[in-house]
Parts: sequence; structure tokens; C-alpha cells
Amino acid sequence: MRIWLHFHKVPLRVLRISKRRNIVQLKRSMVKIKIALAQEKIETRAMLSIYKRYTKRDASAEEMRMANQQFIDILKGLGVGVVAILPFAPITIPLMIKIGRWVGVEILPSSFIDGKKPPR
Repeated sequence: MRIWLHFHKVPLRVLRISKRRNIVQLKRSMVKIKIALAQEKIETRAMLSIYKRYTKRDASAEEMRMANQQFIDILKGLGVGVVAILPFAPITIPLMIKIGRWVGVEILPSSFIDGKKPPR
């Protein structure tokens, strides 16, 4: 009888452990997204500041290059956001990212790329 109880409890324990592992993994991915969005917010504010200085003819060419790159990142985020509201988005977005990288186009903003340089 003790052996039966042991075999009965093992699958439940495995389920609890895997549930906990999935919750921790979800929390980690949400923290990564939060950090990436915070970085995008800082970069966007800097971009707007540079554009404001550009209207007064105070921005350098290098600053404008950085601001324009951030503007492209914003447009990339909007493009992914539009696809996110479509049906089957959890399937289509990773597929689009994979095909884009295969072709040589990065569709994610630069702050969402982990340690990789976007193609230029």
C-alpha cells in the first residue's frame, strides 16, 4: 500500500514542480520585457529631445543619426504591435521574426534583441 501511495504522489509532485518552473519562467520573461520597454522609453525621450534641439539648429549629425535610428525602432514596434492583434499571433510573430532574420531583416526594436547587433 505504501508503494501505491508513493507512485500516486509522484505525478502530482512533478506537476507542482513543472507549474512552479513555468511560473518562474513567465516572470523572468515579463521582467525582460519590462526592462526592454523601459529602455525604449528612455531612448524615445532622448529622441524627442534631439528632434526639439534640431528645430533650433542645435543638434549634431551624430545625434540626428541616433534619433532617426530610434524612430525606426518605434516604427518596428508599431508593426509588430499591429500583427499582435491578429488571430494566431503567438504563432505568426515568432514565424515572422525567424523568416525576417533568415532574409536579413530585423523586425524587432533594438532593445528587444539580446546581445545581437541588428543588421544594417
